[in-house]
Amino acid sequence: MEQNRPERDFQPVPSRQSALSTQREPFVPPRQVLDQVDGRFLDPGTALAVKGVRPRSTVYVGPRLIVADTPDSERVIEQLQEVADSLGWVATVHQDTEETEDTEYRGQDGSRDGVPGVVRLDLSVKDDTATLAPDGWVLLQNSRAKYGLAPMRRVGLDHIVLLRSLDSTPFHHSSPFHHSSPASVGASDPVSSYGVPGSGGRQPIGYAGPAPLRRGDGDVTGRRPVVATLDTGCGEHDWLKKAVSRGPDVDGGPIGYVDDATDPEKWFDQVGALDGGIDPLAGHGTFIAGLIHQACPDADIVTWRAVGSDGPIVESDLIKALRGIAKLVRRHRDGEPDGLAIDVFSLSMGYYHETPEDLLFDPTMYDILRLMGDCGVAVICSAGNDATARPMFPAAFAPWADGKGGVPATADTVPIVSVGALNPNGTDALFSNAGPWVRAYAPGAALMSTLPPGFQGGLQPAARSEAYMRVRESIDPDDFSGGFALWSGTSFSAPLFAGKVAARLVDKVDPTADDRSAAVARAWQALTGVTDLKS
Repeated sequence: MEQNRPERDFQPVPSRQSALSTQREPFVPPRQVLDQVDGRFLDPGTALAVKGVRPRSTVYVGPRLIVADTPDSERVIEQLQEVADSLGWVATVHQDTEETEDTEYRGQDGSRDGVPGVVRLDLSVKDDTATLAPDGWVLLQNSRAKYGLAPMRRVGLDHIVLLRSLDSTPFHHSSPFHHSSPASVGASDPVSSYGVPGSGGRQPIGYAGPAPLRRGDGDVTGRRPVVATLDTGCGEHDWLKKAVSRGPDVDGGPIGYVDDATDPEKWFDQVGALDGGIDPLAGHGTFIAGLIHQACPDADIVTWRAVGSDGPIVESDLIKALRGIAKLVRRHRDGEPDGLAIDVFSLSMGYYHETPEDLLFDPTMYDILRLMGDCGVAVICSAGNDATARPMFPAAFAPWADGKGGVPATADTVPIVSVGALNPNGTDALFSNAGPWVRAYAPGAALMSTLPPGFQGGLQPAARSEAYMRVRESIDPDDFSGGFALWSGTSFSAPLFAGKVAARLVDKVDPTADDRSAAVARAWQALTGVTDLKS
């Protein structure tokens, strides 16, 4: 595995905490984040219990469930609706006018256009009824109790999915070892130090070097490798003008968000106090695009926006966006019209499932990513920043090194690759998640990349004066008009690694041989050069 770690004067030893590390719970998002999507926290100590189900903690959209869209889903939905009625609730199928089920091709598994999906059930109180607030977990557990665990296997909570970067806040202390990020509540002080400017937190820097050298189209053999991202989009930056484009629509409808008013790469202060502060995820996608471009200047980068300036995204919306991207990929690889060539897909977000070890785990998201792997796309996922060994998904769908989890690698599909973060000296970053499910590592602490030059927040320099007809001031902590920043997180390890994979595809993509088998073979050849994965 390509880790670029320096030689040390000590011998590594097994962790004394290895038996307990997978039991460590990740942080609970702040109330203001959960409130955006009616989010709730599932506490295993107080959650409604059913024999045979031992849940872990997770966060989810309260009055909602999602059901895998299969030929059997209609029967399952009727059962859920019957149980909801007995609880004084109504379970309504969410109407999505963008889906065209009657006209779409269905695969052998019953999936529309050959791409798996989900049906969303919205829960509400029945008319003239006073009862407890509708809750997806309560409905699911009652349905399991009535009909059994197996019939409800492909029913799940609508999880809240979070982007995996470390945010900074202006209200930090002089010592770096203080909690400095609302996204690290519950973490240790040393872990939280990465959120402080000067210790890895988002901060402006000056860059004096040249832009990455991108060859002209005539100098690249074959088709340029394409790296796609689904994040906060991408803003304007001189480095990225020729390399980055917004991803296309599918079937006449957009993938993710396309409205200008909520674009986090343009309008950086959309939430919180009216203080001009830069939102936690504003610029996230531009930073990611800059990392991919540095690692592979000759790649074309395609971006979609599915997350706001402070997140989060819910699982059903993420699945919908992934379905659209997978449709484009499948059509291209199968030689159909209205497709899009994608070679590497970088995803910097994830969630913790409450029952990942048993048959209660709905694999719909994996099924979509597996289809992309079947079509020769290397899916690269961030491992998470909670300093835990608890598997985070979709990264933990990767083949586990110990063979005890994930999905085993096979020659006919490209496996998911989970990426943890390294410090500048090559050691593992303290915030990075770990375990046998993390299959690769790349730099992810105090990385330099691009931010939209228009980002100039409400903070001011600590001091300003004039001398000899020139303005003198200390560094403005949120003035990114120079276009570059430092930032930390596995959110950035994943796209940097994705760029390295793409770099191994440069001059090797024959556009006349771009079907599934050729793409899978190319991707496997690239991955074997940067990981220890084997089919």
